[in-house]
Amino acid sequence: MARKPDLRAVDEGDRARLELEFDQPYLLGPLFGDYDRHLVMIEDRLGVNIAARGNRVMIEGDADSAARARDVLTGLYNRLDQGHDVDSAAVEALLGMAAQPALDGIISPEVSNAPRVMIRTRKKTIVPRSTIQTQYMEALGRDDMIFALGPAGTGKTYLAVAQAVAMLITGQVDRLILSRPAVEAGERLGFLPGDMKEKVDPYLRPLYDALYDMLPTEQVERRIASGEIEIAPIAFMRGRTLNDAFIILDEAQNTTPPQMKMFLTRFGMRSRMVICGDPNQTDLPRGIESGLNDAVEKLEGIPKLSMVRFGAADVVRHPLVGKIVEAYEGPGR
Repeated sequence: MARKPDLRAVDEGDRARLELEFDQPYLLGPLFGDYDRHLVMIEDRLGVNIAARGNRVMIEGDADSAARARDVLTGLYNRLDQGHDVDSAAVEALLGMAAQPALDGIISPEVSNAPRVMIRTRKKTIVPRSTIQTQYMEALGRDDMIFALGPAGTGKTYLAVAQAVAMLITGQVDRLILSRPAVEAGERLGFLPGDMKEKVDPYLRPLYDALYDMLPTEQVERRIASGEIEIAPIAFMRGRTLNDAFIILDEAQNTTPPQMKMFLTRFGMRSRMVICGDPNQTDLPRGIESGLNDAVEKLEGIPKLSMVRFGAADVVRHPLVGKIVEAYEGPGR
């Protein structure tokens, strides 16, 4: 575990001057970013002044903002020390997390046994970028069935695929089954050209993209060919019982209640199931109830079944995406 940078603080009422001293100067280049762009991002977002001299960083600003800037820099430094990359997205994520309480040791752990949450795959190690992602990753490692609810860009499907791959390569499950409604309403594929695979693959592309981010291309293709990884529209799940599998349903808001019931009852022994969707973005025809909303209403509170709810603040894409989500889902919408 990374040792926290040395800290000296001067309290001037509502203002504060904090000085951080880092013990590994070779990490400061990636910590600060090209032309100090990471420091500039922190200054702009938190309204503080940051000056770097050698292995020391001085932060000046109101006490709360200076403390947040300290936490962000410490979190970034610890990530670098643990071998993780730091980019603008990581800085933006920690800026968002610094404003939230109860970070469970993700930003700047105060005790040596603070919990660490991560998912290791063949190509990368994934750590949470928001407090809700922390809760979600804990649920993925603990519970048999998880509903991940919230807007696009919060990592619902990506983290589920990461956990699925991690459990596959360690032998905790025998296969991965990734599914989603093939089209927004009714899975009417007959008007599309090509055979069934050519018809449905464009709708399943986000699942392929996540897989290729976790495993080398040749492994993905080999495991798909062997049946260890199956990517199929939800209609292909009918009549099956899925044992020893990690099962993910994406875009679940576009299922009907009968489809959702069919899918949930495919759950077999020694399996794990994750249902991802945005209850506010259903594309079903007017008058048809979303199977996701129906399931959440019926199943909330069942033991070993988690409901994890993301919001606009948890969007980990470009900061503008979070603002767009807030604009569309704000009061009166």
